[in-house]
Amino acid sequence: MADNSQKMSYQAGEAKGQAQEKANTMMDKAGNAAQSAKDSMNQAGEQVKAKAQGAADAVKNATGMNK
Repeated sequence: MADNSQKMSYQAGEAKGQAQEKANTMMDKAGNAAQSAKDSMNQAGEQVKAKAQGAADAVKNATGMNK
């Protein structure tokens, strides 16, 4: 009987370890996705900023305020 109990305990530990590893993997993937989204937003923000600066410079040039 002790053999069966030990086997069940071992299997429960294995299942727990596998579940923890899967959870860690999912958290890593979620963290990577969040970082990727952040990087994309930063890049988009920089592009918008550059376009806005270009537009401001064009207006200054057109109105003669850039002298």
